[in-house]
Amino acid sequence: MAEKRGLTYARAGVSIEAGDELVRRIGPIAKATKVPGVLAGVGGFSALFDLTSRGYRQPVLVSSTDGVGTKLKIAFMTGIHDTVGIDLVAMGVNDILTQGAEPLFFLDYFVCGKVNVATAEAVVRGIAAGCREGSCALIGGETAEHPGDFPKGEYDLAGFVVGVLEKKEIIDPAAIVPGDVLIGLPSSGLHSNGYSLARKVLLEVGRMKLSRPVPELGCTLGEELLKPTRIYVKIARALFGKHRIKGAAHITGGGIVGNLPRVLPNDRRAWIERGSWPVPPIFDLVQKVGHVAQAEMDRTFNNGLGMILVVGKETADGVLSTLNRMNEKCFIIGEIRRGTRGVSFV
Repeated sequence: MAEKRGLTYARAGVSIEAGDELVRRIGPIAKATKVPGVLAGVGGFSALFDLTSRGYRQPVLVSSTDGVGTKLKIAFMTGIHDTVGIDLVAMGVNDILTQGAEPLFFLDYFVCGKVNVATAEAVVRGIAAGCREGSCALIGGETAEHPGDFPKGEYDLAGFVVGVLEKKEIIDPAAIVPGDVLIGLPSSGLHSNGYSLARKVLLEVGRMKLSRPVPELGCTLGEELLKPTRIYVKIARALFGKHRIKGAAHITGGGIVGNLPRVLPNDRRAWIERGSWPVPPIFDLVQKVGHVAQAEMDRTFNNGLGMILVVGKETADGVLSTLNRMNEKCFIIGEIRRGTRGVSFV
């Protein structure tokens, strides 16, 4: 009589072999992001980082965690998975840059119903590319299979970044005074926020196809929606090391109105001049196709600015000169005035 086959982890939906193969492939990818201080990375139960190698006298650790959100839906629909990892790194790294911190290392969490090694490897390659751009090490992470929790081919991502700065250099919002200047740094597009509304407008209301070239965008809709979030590490290093930056806001979910006030004192208000910076065409397209009110655009999208700096009037010209020498576009978009903490557009 034939022997009955017993249940195994693989028959329950989890492939240890696929996980092992993914770890084998990830090792060299992560190793290429190594920076001074990494003692042990991918492969063990935990990673090690030697903080003394950075030369800080009173080091303060700065951390952040984030995901990519429903931008992942565009990756699933197009089958392109090597850019959302850059977004994952950018969302965390840009957050800690607002303190003037130097990124040290990054960890990721990848969870899916069933591991597709090629897809997961593409995601990790994107994460590694983001880490190289952000000058930090991909030091570890976790891959998990949750059979039955995800549709075939889908996954979710979370990222964790740790950085460092000198205690005496922590930004104090109390230093922001009326007359300070607001300098906007351009985004690459939607970045990783507002995709639930953008997808609703463009794919459902507008019935647009991701493979369709859109003349005003200069590319297909899918290519536009998958443009990676900008990473501002090189800019931050150049500016924080040379100029007094009083505040820096990463413009993510909630837009300018939801993020800029987070770096302001209670009695300071940002006044921003519309039209003082170019708005990428993707935002105009979303607004036009969806008949989206301007106030809704303001509190959902970055509207073309990925980061906003607050600097003293006497410092502004120096900041602009540094950015111009780096061939980085920047725009004076407004100023700080007395008033209830918030944002006003003029």
